[in-house]
Parts: sequence; C-alpha cells; structure tokens
Amino acid sequence: MTLIHQLMEGNNTNSDDPHRAVHPGLFLTQEAEMEDHKPGHCAVDFPVSAVLPAGGSGERVGLQTPKQFCTLLGRPLISYTIQAFERVSWIQNIVVVVSKENMDLMMDIIQRFQHRKIRVVPGGSTRHRSIANGVQALVEGDDRLAADRPEVVIIHDAVRPFVDEDFLYKIAMAAKKQGAAGAIRPLVSTVIARTLEGYLDQSLERAKYRASEMPQGFTYDVISQAYLRCTESDFEFGTECLHLALQYCGINAKLIEGPPTLWKVTYKQDLAAAESIVKDALSRSACIITGGSTRASVLADALQKALGALDMKLDVIPDLLGDNARYLLKEWNFIQVSVDHPCISELEAILTALEVTDRALLYPLVIILVHLSDTDGLSIIGKMAEAAAIMKLASSAKLRNFLIYGVQIHQSKDAKHWETSVSRVAEITSALIRERSPALVGQLLQT
Repeated sequence: MTLIHQLMEGNNTNSDDPHRAVHPGLFLTQEAEMEDHKPGHCAVDFPVSAVLPAGGSGERVGLQTPKQFCTLLGRPLISYTIQAFERVSWIQNIVVVVSKENMDLMMDIIQRFQHRKIRVVPGGSTRHRSIANGVQALVEGDDRLAADRPEVVIIHDAVRPFVDEDFLYKIAMAAKKQGAAGAIRPLVSTVIARTLEGYLDQSLERAKYRASEMPQGFTYDVISQAYLRCTESDFEFGTECLHLALQYCGINAKLIEGPPTLWKVTYKQDLAAAESIVKDALSRSACIITGGSTRASVLADALQKALGALDMKLDVIPDLLGDNARYLLKEWNFIQVSVDHPCISELEAILTALEVTDRALLYPLVIILVHLSDTDGLSIIGKMAEAAAIMKLASSAKLRNFLIYGVQIHQSKDAKHWETSVSRVAEITSALIRERSPALVGQLLQT
C-alpha cells in the first residue's frame, strides 16, 4: 500500500502550478468534436498545409534521444504534435522534417500510431535549411497537381505539442490577409545586454517587447520567395522566419498574443511537465459500469459523489450497449463495479469492445475493477484465485496498452465506516487513473 499512498500524495497537485491551468483540447475524439462543433466555427475556405521541423539533436535536454522522440506515456512527443494538427480538418497535409538518420524512426512512428496525411522529408544542417526543405516538399512530387499547392503554410515546432485549433485558425486567417503572422508571448524575464568584460550594459523595457513563438503562418508565395532570396548567412545562422518575410518580401507580420499552451519542450524537466499535462487531461472523467445491479448502483452513486469532490466527472451507466456505446469513443477511464464475486468476463467484454476502437494506440486506457464484497465473503483460497485471474488478464492487456487495476471494498452496515471506505476507494481510483502506473497493473488493492 506504500505505492498507493505515494500516488495519492502526488495527486494533490498545487492549484497554483502554472502548468495545471494549461489544458489544450488535445484529447477529443472525432465524435466529441462533432458534438461540440459550432456552424461556421473555424471554417477555412482556402488550402492550408503545415511544416513541422523536427531535426533538432536535443542537446539542451541532456538526453541521448532527441527530445522530439522522447516518450510520454509510451508515445513519442512528436506524435502528440502531429495529432494536434491531424485533428484540424482544414489542414490538408503535414510535412515533417527530420534528420536523415531519423527518417526510418519517423516512418515507424507514423505507421505505429496510424498517423495520416503525413509526408516525411530529410532536413538540412540548420533550422532554416530544414524548414526550406519542408516548404519545397509541399509542391514536389509527380503525384501533386498545381491546384494542390497550399495558399497558406503554417510552420510549427515539433516539440510544442499543445497547440489548439482555435489559435491555428487565427494564425492561418491573419497570414492569408497580411502575408505573414506569428505567435507572441509576454517576456517572463527582463532582457539585458552585457559588455565584453561581463558587466551590465543596458536592459530593455520588458513591457515594450514580446517573445516570438510558434506557430507562424505565411502565404506560400511569401515564405517560398523569402527562402529563394535569403543569403547563406541567413541559412546558417538565422532562426526567425518572420524576419525573412520582412527583409526579403517586405511583409510586416501580424503578431498575435498566444495562449500559455504554446510553450516549448526545451529542457529535461519540460518532458515531465508535458507528461503531467497529458495525464491530467486524460484523468478528468471516468465511466462507471454497474451491470444493472442495485447494490452496484448504490456504490456507483456514492463513488460519483466522492470522485466529484476530487474534481473528476463520473458518468454512471448499466452497460456499454446501445446509446451507451458512445463512451467507448470518448472516455479514457472505465470502472467496472462487481458485487460479491468479481466477474472477469465483464472486464474481458470491456477490453474486447475497446480494442475495436483502436484508441489505445494513442493513450493507455485504464480499466478498474471495484469489487464490492461481504466482510466474510470469499475464503482465502478464493481471494488468491481471484487475484491471480485479475493479474493474468492485466498482464496480457498491458501489452496492448490497457492498464487494469483491482480495488476491493467490503460492505459495512455502519454508515460512518461505509462512507470512509467509499472515500478511500475514490482516492485510490483517482490516483490510479491520474498516474497510470504500470507497476500497479494487475494488483487487487484492499480498502
């Protein structure tokens, strides 16, 4: 139970944490998007493509693996960024630019996570050379028609995974109108200049300046002409695409204040922060299945209230059939309540239904068996057999990215004791969902 105590302590995150308020709409399924769609919202009537430069070596992260290929919950960071763009229906195709030595790795990621409308091209020796290769790739190839050429190109760092559609829309529309547009954010620290001897020279008035961020958008003609006209020095030492548009095409970019979600994974600790954001977004809700049992429904209602106090939304349903099957396409966490004897077949049925959706390709799905038993119910031998069955099923499911846990709660006629037990189950359930710990998969935890 020590691990569970650690999980629950870790789950009480400080509400002042700046990352805690940063929750992009990254985890919506297509069905959820259709439900939330507003007529005319983010409607784009011109072709838009995206270029994602991902050729960095990740030296500042301090890891052997480039940061764009580091994993969060078993999935490479770049895959999250690609998904953020794939979800935008009006972006027609995406070019990912990686170093030549990582071409095979990138193709494997695309195949493994079933990404679509993606083209991978080799990058250059510098950032600008890589972006130029990506822009050129948008109009290359015998299978492309002149009409397919994008009118607007959005350039975005592969290590900024939390960009949302609303902001991409703002960038695309401003780029179409102005020729170029870019995201900005307020400066966090004052910028100072120093002398050659290492003394303070001057400081900039922070209120007058902004940090240039990604995404940036350009009409295709502007960004392609900027790269045709720029110098070898620009290719070698430059980093700012908006500056090229101004210097070589005379286009003064529209600057748009961006949300906090645009932050970039730069250092090792940023990977942990990014994973925390993903976990938090996945753990906001759960679906509890009662099987139609009255006793299970009573426990489910009590858990719904207790988990609500822990800031988790819980829907209670009897099964996953008929209209309730929609939860298979929108939920990431499932709680099966079993009364008296845990029914492994119920877990197997949930697994079978979820596997059809292929959603576990993107994120690990959590299934928790909450077993309600009488105090003097199963014998020791029976409990051992029950735990062994759960472990066997969970071990097999883990290989397919399903995380199965078990929690046992004993029935009590004492109202105060029962309320305490329910609260304890809610805390454990919330921690398991939040942390998605592989170490506890298959365990039958007691309350």
